[in-house]
Amino acid sequence: MKIAVIGTGYVGLVTGACLADIGHDVTCVDIDEEKVSRLRRGEVPIFEPGLEQVVHHNVQSDRLRFTTDI
Repeated sequence: MKIAVIGTGYVGLVTGACLADIGHDVTCVDIDEEKVSRLRRGEVPIFEPGLEQVVHHNVQSDRLRFTTDI
């Protein structure tokens, strides 16, 4: 399933990463260009145990992507 998550804060980023981890194709959208650039480089701006590994794995698997454009 293709899913769009609006916002990459505590709720949006964790939700998007977990949905990608169970096999969905997820695009996370945020208006903060710097945050999106950092996420694309693999820099996770919040701490949640295991989140960084889940994000990296799913970005590399092309199931999780970040954008400022809907």
